Amino acid sequence: MSRYILAVDQSTQGTKGLLFDESGELTARADRTHAQIINEKGWVEHDPEEIFRNTCEVCRDVIAKAGIAPEDIAAFGISNQRETSAAWDKETGKPVCNAIVWQCARAEDICIRHEKNGEADRIREKTGLPLSPYFPAAKLQWIMENIPEAGRLAREDRLAVGTIDSWLVYKLTGGESHRTDYSNASRTQLFNLETLSWDEELLNIFGIPQSSLPEVVMSDSVFGMTDLNGILPKKIPIRGVLGDSHAALFGQNCREKGGIKATYGTGSSVMMNTGGTRYRSTSGLVTSLAWGMHGRVDYVLEGNLNYTGASITWLKDQVGMISSASETEELAVLANPDDRSYFVPAFTGLGAPYWDPEATGLLTGITRITGKKEIVKACVESIAYQITDLIEIMRKDTGNPIPDLHVDGGPTENRYLMQFQADIADICVQIPELQELSGMGAAYAAGIAVGLYDEETIFRHIRLTDYTCKMEEAERDQKYKGWKAAIRKTLLH
Repeated sequence: MSRYILAVDQSTQGTKGLLFDESGELTARADRTHAQIINEKGWVEHDPEEIFRNTCEVCRDVIAKAGIAPEDIAAFGISNQRETSAAWDKETGKPVCNAIVWQCARAEDICIRHEKNGEADRIREKTGLPLSPYFPAAKLQWIMENIPEAGRLAREDRLAVGTIDSWLVYKLTGGESHRTDYSNASRTQLFNLETLSWDEELLNIFGIPQSSLPEVVMSDSVFGMTDLNGILPKKIPIRGVLGDSHAALFGQNCREKGGIKATYGTGSSVMMNTGGTRYRSTSGLVTSLAWGMHGRVDYVLEGNLNYTGASITWLKDQVGMISSASETEELAVLANPDDRSYFVPAFTGLGAPYWDPEATGLLTGITRITGKKEIVKACVESIAYQITDLIEIMRKDTGNPIPDLHVDGGPTENRYLMQFQADIADICVQIPELQELSGMGAAYAAGIAVGLYDEETIFRHIRLTDYTCKMEEAERDQKYKGWKAAIRKTLLH
């Protein structure tokens, strides 16, 4: 009898259901989008109930699409958008408010308050993360201070908080399990990277009751049993749970120290596996946990970018310059090569390595030859420039030359972008044939955990396409200096 691993990749824009067979090949995929709730202040939210419903529906859809018997599914995996934060009633399972999306900077004033109190360095030392509204700690404090229901539930020991993985685990197990994994916990700014536990001092700083937080377990643990809200005839174990970027690192087979990948999505993450070594970057990168597996944890160096693929969405939805993302490749190729315009997509501030939440976007270097094609090209190239910023810092912090970069995500289908990435970073870009690396990583972790996959052989079937650097060094240096000049102008607000 064939056996399968079912996984969901719950991302910023939507939820994917993915079914993998016993050889690790993708059998079927189903997708559903969810609403992006943005108010007049620029706050970004998601409806957690909609995300849960969509998670169940994509599972139903993908099983039907594949035409398999549901009882042939061996285990379930989850990869998730990471810093998006939710709070709900433990007894009823009802959210107290919409989830606050990782892009949302509403907790900036809270971070300023902690900065003035002299707490920023202590927070970074313990968590590996700079004080920022990007991370859940300040978002959850905002909920505690602004949503009266959260405070009431906390006093009654009925409040549950967490990232989207823990929300889904809770809902999928009928409220029986409130757990998260090491990768997601390490991104909350409440988790101590040395003690590998929730930190009492940090919980006091941010005003988060420990009783509301999920139990932290290995990424390949049994998170609970689920029938996917009645979709399956019998319950199966949830066995692979990782934040999406960590899952992609695993799916790219960057399991050994030195492996590096970039996930191109709404935002982007560049992540390097540093094994058992915790590096303390002095150049704007953060330290997190890659995962906990086989009874031990691995660390990563990471840089996060708020707007990469989202810049293309902005071109389409807000500016109306393109009707689909697929148009950008041809327009970039046709753009005047002499144009020297740059676009810095600081829509809600700049992430790594600059960490300036007050920065705003900038289109600079415009001349009479700058038109639609050139502006589109500048937006596409801004993705590669931001990724290169992070690669250069990783080279500096670790002393690793980094000859290869594993990449995944929808924008990697843009051949102009991939060649420009190889050129501007002077690196070999490697693209796997299968692009669903986050969901695949969670599925493979679950499959290995239940014994369906062999960890040493399951990655061998992955086929790669390489892009190598073709740009002369002088041209590369000139272009990159222009990008750095544009960044300096952005920071002068």
